[in-house]
Amino acid sequence: MKALSPSAAPKLHYAWIAAGVTFFTLLAAAGARAMPGVVLVPLGNDFQWSRATVSSIVSINIFLYGLVGPFAAALYQRFGLKRVMVAAMILLAGGYGLSTLATHYWQFVILWGVVVGLGSGMAATVLGAAVANRWFTQRRGLVMGLLTASAATGQLIFLPWLATVVTNYGWRGAPIVVAAATLLTIPFIWWLMRDDPRDVGLRPFGETGPVGAKAAPAKGNPAKRAIDTLIEAMRVRDFWLLAASFFVCGASTNGLIGTHLVSAAYDCGIPEVRAASLLAVMGMFDLVGTTASGWLSDRFNCRYLLFGYYSLRGISLLFLPAALLGPVAGLGVFAIFYGLDWIATVPPTVKLTGEVFGREKASIVFGWVVAFHQVGAAFATSAAGVLRTVTGTYTLAFFSAGALCLIAALVVLPIGRGRREIPEAIAA
Repeated sequence: MKALSPSAAPKLHYAWIAAGVTFFTLLAAAGARAMPGVVLVPLGNDFQWSRATVSSIVSINIFLYGLVGPFAAALYQRFGLKRVMVAAMILLAGGYGLSTLATHYWQFVILWGVVVGLGSGMAATVLGAAVANRWFTQRRGLVMGLLTASAATGQLIFLPWLATVVTNYGWRGAPIVVAAATLLTIPFIWWLMRDDPRDVGLRPFGETGPVGAKAAPAKGNPAKRAIDTLIEAMRVRDFWLLAASFFVCGASTNGLIGTHLVSAAYDCGIPEVRAASLLAVMGMFDLVGTTASGWLSDRFNCRYLLFGYYSLRGISLLFLPAALLGPVAGLGVFAIFYGLDWIATVPPTVKLTGEVFGREKASIVFGWVVAFHQVGAAFATSAAGVLRTVTGTYTLAFFSAGALCLIAALVVLPIGRGRREIPEAIAA
């Protein structure tokens, strides 16, 4: 695309177009990540697998989704945002499309666990952080909130639809729908996405002055760059506090509620479509809550925001077993309060990461923080499946996650306070 002169720049800054393309990419990827929660029961019934067996496949997916994050951030710097986004959509479409032909456990491990896990990790929260940092100087918290909220919007759109497809056509209908949706995003990414504001003759949104030369792509091995950044970050106490809190975040969202809530509701006599609709309602409220969290992150102390978010989530999870067995209104209350807080933790965590480690390293360091998020999610996915198989109920899993959230609320308070000097290599 021909570069525009500063004087001819359009009124709508191209950063908003890049953010829009990223929003819809993350939305499609979120639908792909949400699908296992809908097919957990019918897939197990079809192959006579226990809940723990099916959960182990999903836990591999979630673990790789997090592990890929920091390496994906390095890939964005080496090969550009557009190419990596297209590659992610191809992996998601291929993994889910081919899974309709799978008949053995190891085939699902490769397709859903490895292929889809890699694709999900390349089109996840780390992508939103990279776009927000690269394209925006002002409104960065708001943009991060909107891009994070795309995961909730993906649930809002896909979950009831996928549940209906599974009910009417069997579990194989769901991966076909997801594969088609991810393939549809590829032409728009290739046509509209740009790697850097300077590709269209602009500075990041909120910056003024002449447009400088575009920075050269990062040299060297992206994997080595990601690992070197991790080694540097591990010397900073705040990295471990951020990682520990995000471990709990993943365990209490993607790993537990995102994967097992539909099954838990089914155990209590709630039909799958209605349970999926409950998740969609939570997604709708999270769209509001996470966007508002981005706005608040630009204006208030992020440590106190995180304290409030984790406390609210912990109380909600402690209330959930009673809500599942009680009146319908109880589940509605849970959906509202938990939904507002579903992934509202992301914008303040991104901002704190940037404040501690600097703009240049923030995306990769946040990728490693997200890796801990997904380790927590993978742990909770597997552990909740085992607890359900052994005890016949999810109650202990919900109570444990609620207690962990209350502990995380205290863990985030010291972040950024009284830390030792950040290593020079990170602060540069």
